[in-house]
Amino acid sequence: MATTGYQVIARKWRPQTFDDVVGQDHVVRTLKNAITRGRIAHAYLFVGPRGTGKTSTARIFAKALNCTGGPKADFDVNDPACVAIAEGSHLDVIEIDGASNNGVDQVRDLRETARYSPAQGKFKVYIIDEVHMLSTAAFNALLKTLEEPPPHVKFVFATTEVQKVLPTILSRCQRFDLKPIPADLIVLRLKKIAVEEKIQVTDAALACIARMADGGMRDAQSIFDQMISFCGAEIGEPDVLDVYGLVAADKIAELAATLATGDHARLVAIVDECDSAGRDLVRLLSDLQALVRNAVLDAIAKGGKTEVLGGVPMTTEQLTRLLDGLREGEGSVKLGLAEKINFEVTLLKAIEASRARAIDSLIKELAALAEESPAAAPDSEKKKG
Repeated sequence: MATTGYQVIARKWRPQTFDDVVGQDHVVRTLKNAITRGRIAHAYLFVGPRGTGKTSTARIFAKALNCTGGPKADFDVNDPACVAIAEGSHLDVIEIDGASNNGVDQVRDLRETARYSPAQGKFKVYIIDEVHMLSTAAFNALLKTLEEPPPHVKFVFATTEVQKVLPTILSRCQRFDLKPIPADLIVLRLKKIAVEEKIQVTDAALACIARMADGGMRDAQSIFDQMISFCGAEIGEPDVLDVYGLVAADKIAELAATLATGDHARLVAIVDECDSAGRDLVRLLSDLQALVRNAVLDAIAKGGKTEVLGGVPMTTEQLTRLLDGLREGEGSVKLGLAEKINFEVTLLKAIEASRARAIDSLIKELAALAEESPAAAPDSEKKKG
């Protein structure tokens, strides 16, 4: 029986041109300018979290170099050379998985093949994904070729853990840091996909998906794909919350307000409600931290005080202590045996931390009061006498 050629959304909607890349304008602009001005380096390193476009950008760059009439940044996506690169069948664009080809012998083979001229395009482009997985011996074997490669060879490396790449490799590459993609850009992209795929999805549901993706477009598309399988052509916020154990945004805001007001009874009730509904408490703690962080930024912007958490006036110091209390409880909530108890204790400790006062700030206040009434102390001493 013939199989259907279904492609998951993350692959179907993978960026094919520079204009398709979302949230990495600084990288796209630099690469476009380098191509336009003929200042193409021999080695590039793309660094960033998963799903932010490292490998996709490397492939697009390879298309720009080896397209018909290239190098050019505004290549035709239907050009046979570009189609071959997208399909992985182009002879001169070689993708290597650093995790499974991390030995010195594989790198020596690469050095040997790099000497030969391109078969189809102008350049031989070696894309090494997860380059940090190469062994030290493999890195050292690559050094000389990387420093003085043949003029027809370009290297593009991608990694999520740049600290594991040898400094001698880093110094030979132009480095580009791809940042997590903002949630609003992820939502816009998912809306476009939803229209093309004829899927009805609410803005609240898309916001939940973007929140879960943590800046990764691929993660967001994979979650969206799973929700389509679960719900069909109509997706609402309750569907996403149920499938992934998330807590609704308004409930998170209510819980944050109880932290600000110190309402212990209401706090315990909300935690009971979330736990009974099977919500992910670790994720809830992360969402709470994000909300309190936004409150800290708001307080800083407004001169040291804000009322965004439940309308309760809180200073930057109080919010910072609250956030620090939430952060300190991460380990016990994630790894502890009693997740719910540890979560409740973390929240209660955070409330107490936010209400404590730093000793240095108290000393400053007392010193300021003493300066305002310098005659108070001598008078009191006279009365004692």
